[in-house]
Amino acid sequence: MTPLYYAVSFVLVGFHRALSTFMDPAGGLTWVLSIVGLTLVIRTALIPLFVKQIKSSRNMQLIQPKVRELQKKYGHDREKLAQETMKLYKDSGTNPFASCLPILLQMPIFLALFRMLDQAARKEKAHGFLDEGLAKQFGQASLFDRIPVSGTFLNADGQVGIMVVAAILVLGMTATTFLTQRQLMSKNMPADALSGPYAQQQKMLLYVLPVVFAVGGVAFPIGVLVYWTVSNLWTMCQQFYVIRNNPAPGTPAAEAKEQRDRAKAEKKGLKTPAQLEEERIAAEAEAKRAEQSQTRVQPQRQTKAQRTKSKKKR
Repeated sequence: MTPLYYAVSFVLVGFHRALSTFMDPAGGLTWVLSIVGLTLVIRTALIPLFVKQIKSSRNMQLIQPKVRELQKKYGHDREKLAQETMKLYKDSGTNPFASCLPILLQMPIFLALFRMLDQAARKEKAHGFLDEGLAKQFGQASLFDRIPVSGTFLNADGQVGIMVVAAILVLGMTATTFLTQRQLMSKNMPADALSGPYAQQQKMLLYVLPVVFAVGGVAFPIGVLVYWTVSNLWTMCQQFYVIRNNPAPGTPAAEAKEQRDRAKAEKKGLKTPAQLEEERIAAEAEAKRAEQSQTRVQPQRQTKAQRTKSKKKR
């Protein structure tokens, strides 16, 4: 964990020093905003992985009909089914585990921040660039002078303020997790991908992940809840932007984008690429029908007497 402590504390302390130029260095708001800054830096660094996650998720959706065909064909032979499925993933450039990469890479960072805040509050222990003086400040920082950043819902000692703030953040963390997954399933999954193992996996995540976060969240310090809630908000907004502007084909989001493009094109007196493609396909189909309707007149074969009579006339 030592490299992570240095990486996380470097960003956290950097934001804290910048904010301390015009805010109270020991104030809870200063440390909370430093955690928000840390979250934004981490999520910005994870954008390439998020793009890879979106592409992998889209490919997984699009190849589901082929996966079901393989299941029908090789359902009696699990080994052959596994081989053909992996071959399909490879040929389509799909990594079924890529959708988990952003959250898996965030977990060690989440754990590092949790331990830094927990040990700073209990032992004033230094980690990385967070020296003993800053660790003491970090562990004792409070919002509104009453709600410690290190406080948790379970260990609130009857303080209603801590319990209310922690509960709000836990609900926010849970709700954003649920809405992010629901947004993906309701807007960016084609109808034929809403059945089968992949769809069942997505539905399971839709309900299981929020429950996991809700149960575990009551034991997280407020500072850590701030990190996770802001991270979830980032994910939800980032996913909304991607789905709105680059939806998977054959999904409700793609239909909505086509309608928006048509409306914009009509206002400008232009045609959308989809309309131009439809016209091209229609023109090709019309040309093909016209070509087929023209029957070629074959010359009739003449008898010997007809050929002789024709020569005499000449």
